[in-house]
Parts: sequence; C-alpha cells; structure tokens
Amino acid sequence: MATVRIPPVLRPAVGGEKELTAGGASVGEVLRSVAESHPETQTQLFGADGELNRYVNVYLNDEDVRVLDGLDTSVAEGDTLVIL
Repeated sequence: MATVRIPPVLRPAVGGEKELTAGGASVGEVLRSVAESHPETQTQLFGADGELNRYVNVYLNDEDVRVLDGLDTSVAEGDTLVIL
C-alpha cells in the first residue's frame, strides 16, 4: 500500500482525510483506487481520456511523475504520493 497525501481542495471528497492508503503497482492504479473508493475525486483527478487533468500534479517520493513514467510509474510498498 502507498500513502496518498490529499490536498485541501480534495479533502471534502474524501471525508476530510489528509492522507489515505491505496494499493496498486503504478501511480495510475493507486490513483484509480482512490477514485473508486471516493467517486467524487474521479473527475477532479482524471480527464475524459483517462489521463491526469492538466492542473493535477502528482509527486512520488518528491519526484514529479510527469518526468518519470507518468501514470505508469511503478509504486512500491511504503511509497508516498502527493497530489497537488
């Protein structure tokens, strides 16, 4: 499981939580797990094409996933994703 830090703008959609845990082998799988558990986040995180909305920035252990492999970036047990 990865830890997902939730920005203030998304907290109402996740019951006010600052952090969640979610499973998945990639950034995309982890974020889709969050969206499945908290459907209100789906359209805030993802566009109609299934990609991250252009205004959503995601960091994996302080590295911008857009300079890594995007949604295909591998996630290991204990990693932290930060959504901005």
